[in-house]
Amino acid sequence: MSYHFSKSTSLPFDDAIAHVTEALKKEGFGVLTEIDVTATLKRKLDVDFRKYRILGACNPAFAYRALQTEDKVGTMLPCNVIVQERADGKVEVSAVDPVASMRAIENRELGTIAEEVRGKLRNVIASL
Repeated sequence: MSYHFSKSTSLPFDDAIAHVTEALKKEGFGVLTEIDVTATLKRKLDVDFRKYRILGACNPAFAYRALQTEDKVGTMLPCNVIVQERADGKVEVSAVDPVASMRAIENRELGTIAEEVRGKLRNVIASL
């Protein structure tokens, strides 16, 4: 089983980020964190790296339900979505599969929540 689902787009990098952010919003997610991996690697290691951004997405209602079910599930939150530029010039967007990551926790109720979140994240990726 894969731990992510992905889709390539011909949108320019910044437009892909804007599109994904808006699609996440439509599914009830907000972006809590945004990590510019390219800039961080340049600043910390003085290396050049392709455009690569990590969006830490959170749906508060699902996060609350998950935290009520399993108090340490916060170690696996938020749901990360990455936007990266590929060698062929296309942009790829990938989202974590919450069902795959929640399998590490033996909690049936949490698995049900993860299934619901998975559906919303799949909708985001499919919207590209």
